[in-house]
Amino acid sequence: MTELLYYDLKQAKPLTPGLSAQVCRELGRRIVSGTQAEGSLIDDETKLAEKFSVSKSVIREAIKLLVGKGLIEVRRGSGTRVLNRRHWMLLDDDVLAWHQSVTPSPGFLRQLMDMRRLMEPKAASWAAEFGSDEAHDAIRQAHQRMELKAASVEDFVVADALFHRAILRAAGNEFLLNLEGVIFSALLTSIKLTNADPRENESSIPVHRAVMEAVLRRDPVAAEREMLAHLDDTTRRLSAAVQGFDLR
Repeated sequence: MTELLYYDLKQAKPLTPGLSAQVCRELGRRIVSGTQAEGSLIDDETKLAEKFSVSKSVIREAIKLLVGKGLIEVRRGSGTRVLNRRHWMLLDDDVLAWHQSVTPSPGFLRQLMDMRRLMEPKAASWAAEFGSDEAHDAIRQAHQRMELKAASVEDFVVADALFHRAILRAAGNEFLLNLEGVIFSALLTSIKLTNADPRENESSIPVHRAVMEAVLRRDPVAAEREMLAHLDDTTRRLSAAVQGFDLR
């Protein structure tokens, strides 16, 4: 799975193409991967300019972008330091996308799943209770696409993401829509670990169908229950695939 796939799903634009964006992306990847550790000092402008073969002005612009995302801070006299993760703008599209280029830690996966468990069962309930006929039809079409794309890992994860987006949109809550990047990041990160073999896609279709059917018959209690069961299934798959990923 790639960063570009995340941007496509989120319908978001990556950083404006240019040298500063390239430097920002490379430094951002190193930070989110832990290669450039929290609390560590990054190279000064001169060294970075030499390393990336760009001007100092390009480096300064890249640094500004990373500062704006909460990844680093610049202090006169003490250098540029990577901030603790609690300061990072983890919902920023670029930060979420950069996580697609690194091996996820069990802790990061756990937090993504925790967020999904907070949001999606209630979203499914609201989709069942308040979703329009048009919104329900979008859910039905997304599930049909999952069935058609089950033979391809990348095509299937796109269909899977569109299904979950359709649920969120049917819920009719603007705040939930602003959090859909978390779901896309979690799907892209987890499915490459749990569904490396396209044949594994078939087993996840029934749990999605159960969610869809509960929503379409406008049963909010069942919809919430089935979505939670789906996320429980995903959590079990991750626990089996990722060493150190705990069930809780």
